[in-house]
Amino acid sequence: MDVHAPYLVFLANAHDRLAAKTGYALVDWCPERVLGQCRMDGCVADLGVRELSPEQAAAEGARTFVIGTVSPGGALQGSWLRLLERALDAGLDVASGMHRRLADVPELVARAELRGCRLIDLRHHDGALGVGTGQPRAGKRLLTVGTDCSIGKKYAALALAAGLRKRGHAADFRATGQTGILIAGAGIAVDAVVSDFVSGAAEALSPEADPGHWDVVEGQGSLLHPSFAGVTLGLLQGSQPDAFVLCHETTRTHMRNVDTPMPDPAEVIELTIRLGRATNPSIQCVGIALNTSGLSEAQAVAAKQALATRHALPVIDPLVDGVTPILDRLLASS
Repeated sequence: MDVHAPYLVFLANAHDRLAAKTGYALVDWCPERVLGQCRMDGCVADLGVRELSPEQAAAEGARTFVIGTVSPGGALQGSWLRLLERALDAGLDVASGMHRRLADVPELVARAELRGCRLIDLRHHDGALGVGTGQPRAGKRLLTVGTDCSIGKKYAALALAAGLRKRGHAADFRATGQTGILIAGAGIAVDAVVSDFVSGAAEALSPEADPGHWDVVEGQGSLLHPSFAGVTLGLLQGSQPDAFVLCHETTRTHMRNVDTPMPDPAEVIELTIRLGRATNPSIQCVGIALNTSGLSEAQAVAAKQALATRHALPVIDPLVDGVTPILDRLLASS
């Protein structure tokens, strides 16, 4: 899946920052791909970039009108339709990470065909994929895994990939979700892949490479989450990581959207190693990325120290501390 930049990010009438998390992630990680934002009346979110209409953005070289917000149930809102049509009329592709396909909206399909534009459904994959083979392949791979979903796996992977490149190592961020695809410009949304082919999709995303090349694979879900464990396991065994970084948050008592208590980090590390050895016997944990956004500075320091002592691993918040200690551990052990 390939998405052409620059983007005009559509925030619709997002009622808070979290509702526009895709848009904020684009500005955080690939500001060079973002030309501006387009908002409707009542929108509270603001990416801090220029306000442009679809027509203005197209005139300045925009290629894709990206839906950078979410809606209940992942539905496309009827109130958005006119702006999506205007984007197509201006010659822009339209990209969406919603559950409902753009391709299922007849008005948009007709408009896209008329204007020669693409409707890009990021959360759906219709391409041919094989099942996973489990065969070893050259190159190095790092996977971010989580004690829960929505806990920082994408941000950690992006920071680690950038850190490797800064040190002079060949490294690519491999996107496995809709926002990651927009940041990288390519990838496969693995939660849209038929279950038998998830490990095959992970193999395709992180193919054979030069021995010193690192693929940093964006993790999804959690091995112990009742809703998403299947995707997580397929991604783990298909990517065959040499190393993984555990992503965790200490303030959660239960996994998101279920009544299941948060697992202990040690349990997830042990389980990841045990299941990951099926396709890479040398898999190891090289650090913990702690999301400290809900902690005071003093609490964050204490939490990191406690985890580091308990697990004998470097513990950092990638957005606060950078990723140097984890990269030191990774490169020393690879």
